[in-house]
Amino acid sequence: MNKIEHIGIAVNSIETAGDIYSKLLNTSVYKIEEVRSEGVKTAFLQSGPNKIELLEATSADSPIAKFIEKKGEGIHHIAFDIDDIRAEMERLRSEGFVLLNEEPKRGADNKLVCFVHPKSANGVLIELCQSI
Repeated sequence: MNKIEHIGIAVNSIETAGDIYSKLLNTSVYKIEEVRSEGVKTAFLQSGPNKIELLEATSADSPIAKFIEKKGEGIHHIAFDIDDIRAEMERLRSEGFVLLNEEPKRGADNKLVCFVHPKSANGVLIELCQSI
C-alpha cells in the first residue's frame, strides 16, 4: 500500500456537503461522478496531497443509503492507493482478511477498486484503489 488515496464521507447531499467542505478546505469540488453499479454519486475535493470523496446515495437500497440510515452522515471508508490490486487482494486473503469483492471492479475517479470487510479491519471499511 503506497499511501492513503482518499477518505470517503457519506452525506445526504453532495451539494450541501460540497459547500461545507469547499469552505473548510478552501478549495472546490473538482469532479462529480455517478457510479451506477453502487447506487452512489461522488464528489471529490483535494487539499494538498489529500483527497476527500463525498458519497451521496442515488437509491434507497444502496450501500450509502443503508450506512446513513444506520450510522448517520460521516466517515464511510479509508482508501489506499495500490500498484497491483489483484496481487494485493491475494496477499490480504492469505493474511486472513475477508474481501467484499471476488474481483476488482470499476469505481469512481478512474480506479479499479475492492473493499475489505470492516469486520476484518477493526470496524473500518477499507478500499483498495488502483489507477486505470
